Amino acid sequence: MTVILTNARLVLPNEVLLGTVVVEDGSIADVQPGRCSSAPGAVDLQGDTLMPGIVDVHTDNLERQVQPRSNARWPSRSAMAAHDAQCAAAGVTTVLDALCLGDLGFDKDRVRTFHDGVADLDALAGTGLLKAEHFLHLRCELPAPDMMNLLDPVAEHPRVRMVSLMDHSPGVGQYANLDNYRKMRLREGHGLSWIENRIGELQEQRARTRDPNRRALLARIAPLGIVLASHDDNTAEEVAENATDGIRISEFPVSLLAATEAQARGMDVIAGAPNIVRGGSHSGNVSAADLVRRRVVDAYASDYVPSSLLEAAFASVRKTGITLPQGVAMVTTNPARMAGLLDRGRIEPGLRADLLHVRQHEGMPVVRQVWRAGERVS
Repeated sequence: MTVILTNARLVLPNEVLLGTVVVEDGSIADVQPGRCSSAPGAVDLQGDTLMPGIVDVHTDNLERQVQPRSNARWPSRSAMAAHDAQCAAAGVTTVLDALCLGDLGFDKDRVRTFHDGVADLDALAGTGLLKAEHFLHLRCELPAPDMMNLLDPVAEHPRVRMVSLMDHSPGVGQYANLDNYRKMRLREGHGLSWIENRIGELQEQRARTRDPNRRALLARIAPLGIVLASHDDNTAEEVAENATDGIRISEFPVSLLAATEAQARGMDVIAGAPNIVRGGSHSGNVSAADLVRRRVVDAYASDYVPSSLLEAAFASVRKTGITLPQGVAMVTTNPARMAGLLDRGRIEPGLRADLLHVRQHEGMPVVRQVWRAGERVS
């Protein structure tokens, strides 16, 4: 099947130009600059933007479909289908579903979501019903006593593309500021005495389990060739430990110091797209826009809002002074490379025809059409 998309503002790796993309049998067959195709059936994009389909290496959006309210759990298969549809509608053609392994006592249903998510993906992936292509990103909570027991059975799952090392203990990483941690737990309805006791328990648990679990995880993953990421790096010492252990990605660093150190050590840096769209971190950490201005960010991940990726790519041009090809690469080319998916992420002949038609309305990019492997999915 041949699809011709013409009169489009093509976002290529190093430039933006008016042209035509020819798709044959799911792949990009030709890129023709400077003219509008008159071929029968050619789709006129009326000067709108055509860019590669978005690659999201970390989204927690499935959790939000499974638990739309705190006391209302949704059927998991239905939640997976809704999550997939939301991703495709946001222009995301490749998704790494970030599922949590291990719990620190505040969200026990996350482990159930992990088990259900893997089972649902196995059940749906071969049916042709999913609009986006889904892989797994295993988020491993190092201080959780059950983390390794959860990891071991899925470590060699063929859809695992990334494993991240997390530590959400109070006083560490994202929760380094204990006053902010206390305020967050107070908002959840816990009493101050209970919170202080829980902080002590979690810090004691971390002292016992974090290092043994870290060593066990690294040993388990090392022979598999799966890319490793660290989560919420805060200090240069944390980054140095990660680099020494072969971790190549710093995901959501919470300080400029950590991001700069990661870059200096040759690590890729992922920032949260919602941080760009909202104008700052929801938890009071470093501004992603500041990191981009310092040129210490390689890619964005949606974290908790799939539509944030497209907006972040365009907003970065306005807010940080990078070019549109650079902004688009942060949600396409670069995350695809990090996940080892070298068949997508750029508009080039021979690559997979994952494509996104975008129209801007008062500065906001709006998804108009989405193709995955040449097939219209949204």
